[in-house]
Amino acid sequence: MSFDHQKIEQKWQQKWRANNAFQVDDSGKNPLYHLVMFPYPSGAGLHVGHVESYSALDILTRLERMRGKNVLFPMGYDSFGLPAENYAIKTRIHPSETIEKAIATYRKQLESIGLSFDWSREISTADPSYYKWTQWLFLLFYKNGLAYRKKSPVNWCDDCHT
Repeated sequence: MSFDHQKIEQKWQQKWRANNAFQVDDSGKNPLYHLVMFPYPSGAGLHVGHVESYSALDILTRLERMRGKNVLFPMGYDSFGLPAENYAIKTRIHPSETIEKAIATYRKQLESIGLSFDWSREISTADPSYYKWTQWLFLLFYKNGLAYRKKSPVNWCDDCHT
């Protein structure tokens, strides 16, 4: 007897999508927040390190859901920074194009793994509706003396200029 894992996985992933199986209930009953480090959409695809860490927290998320917790497990992309800029320089393609393409690839890969992210909460840090708040917060910190410039020792990478 053969086992067609792709057919079975596709069936369940379609069912999960159709039923919004991993979308968090906003009622606030038994809330829990699980957050993974967002990948930098600055390459051709995810690597095994992403799968390892995301799978580990996915297991804990599913366990807490079985225990009755209302777990928010969102996914996002850290797409507004040097990794995206350096990848765009390397490929000679504007970051808006490379980021959009990478995010589509990453999402397809993450969905194919069957991770239980709440895709209704997906974000990109390059989205103006997101970064307007990080800029606002930074200005608030600056105006209150909590963000400042000073000389200090740092670790420096000559290759990526960070």
